[in-house]
Amino acid sequence: MRPGFTLLAGKFFDYSFEKLLPIAVALEIIHMATLVHDDVVDASLTRRGKPTLVASWGNEISVATGDYLLAKALEQIIKIDDKNLSAIIAKVCVDMCQGEIYQIKYSYDVKQNFKQYLYRINRKTALLFSLCCKLGAMACNADKRGIWIMKTYGHCLGIAFQIVDDILDITADPKILGKPVGSDVRQGIITLPMIFALQDPNIAERLSKLLALDRKTEEQVQEAVDLIKQSDGIAKSNDIVQKYIKKGIKNLSELPDIPAKDALIELAEFVGKRTY
Repeated sequence: MRPGFTLLAGKFFDYSFEKLLPIAVALEIIHMATLVHDDVVDASLTRRGKPTLVASWGNEISVATGDYLLAKALEQIIKIDDKNLSAIIAKVCVDMCQGEIYQIKYSYDVKQNFKQYLYRINRKTALLFSLCCKLGAMACNADKRGIWIMKTYGHCLGIAFQIVDDILDITADPKILGKPVGSDVRQGIITLPMIFALQDPNIAERLSKLLALDRKTEEQVQEAVDLIKQSDGIAKSNDIVQKYIKKGIKNLSELPDIPAKDALIELAEFVGKRTY
């Protein structure tokens, strides 16, 4: 999706595939590197139904592979030959790392609020979505308004994408999701469905105790998942997703009615409905 956003964003301006290609490739490789490193940090054994690198080859090779991918991304960034674009990519990579560190720092902290959650997922997920759209516009000579439109659209989709991810971690069919549900519960990652569920006085005390445990049995994980499902946390989280999806699509209204616009709208709708 991410390189697709870069290419589609450029379609509204002075489209140049040659300019966009190294940007799109660099951003996708950066994303791949973060997935490899995330699987090491999270000790994830599967992703999209397939064994992760860390499951097959262990931590050392996985970390080295993630580093290698980042180095390959740097090779692509050099090809961009634009100091301004390169500086923007570097800044976002720093912010993404800060988001991951923030998540680790506040693991198992059940006192997190909605504002803290948004701060984290903006850096972990939304910034890269936004960057892909923004750079696609910038590389094709968009004006300030066009850049803002694409940047904001990407931000909205990135926030929605991560909230959906967090909902699916509670509600999805493991066979479709490609990994066991409850991963966030196991790792102490406090997500939006949990934050809303903790506001329910009928389950707050028990759920809080379960989520705060740094070591959980599978029975405790399943109990926490069931409690979250019993609350209105999922419904409230879905409401937030739809608000961001609608805002993202609304931002496209100023752009010309071309096939790329239809594609961006379809992608936004897909993010809000996806089951994996």
